[in-house]
Amino acid sequence: MFDFLDVYPWLLPFIIFFGRICDVSLGTLRIIFVSKGERYKAPIVGFFEVFIWIVVISQVLSRADGLVSYLSYAGGYAAGNFVGILIERRIAFGVILFRVFTQKNGLELTKELNSKGFGSTCIHGQGSVSKVDVVESVFDRKFEKDVDEIVRGFDPNAFYIVEDIRSKQRGIFGRSSSIFRYGRPGK
Repeated sequence: MFDFLDVYPWLLPFIIFFGRICDVSLGTLRIIFVSKGERYKAPIVGFFEVFIWIVVISQVLSRADGLVSYLSYAGGYAAGNFVGILIERRIAFGVILFRVFTQKNGLELTKELNSKGFGSTCIHGQGSVSKVDVVESVFDRKFEKDVDEIVRGFDPNAFYIVEDIRSKQRGIFGRSSSIFRYGRPGK
């Protein structure tokens, strides 16, 4: 399969490096899919991850005999972690809980979020210093920046936390990440 490496042996470190980037990036995505309970996506990604890895490792064991090839293997692993994180951020896979603590009227923020298609709930509470309103909203992670802008526009001093959640059901979920998923629009 890699007979051309007998003629061009200088290509081996590049193949090893880029092969490792691919398989480690896929490994990062596979771990994310496993942690989110995606039982169909994780095995498919895992298949390609291991296929690429076995092709690369076979070339390393049969042809690599120098420090450059070994450094390419290690460098590809490191770069693959970096690329995997970039890909994961880009696809923004998953669902998050956005919890906002504000000293302003949380009902107004709830109305604003709902008008933009993000279902939300307001809870009145007592903070360490004064009364606060806690506004919670659950949505696809790719909309995090949109909600962040809404919250900052409403109250620049609001404190908020973001949590990954594994699943959601029976609620008002506006914007959907897929045209195949339909949620009730926010009220």
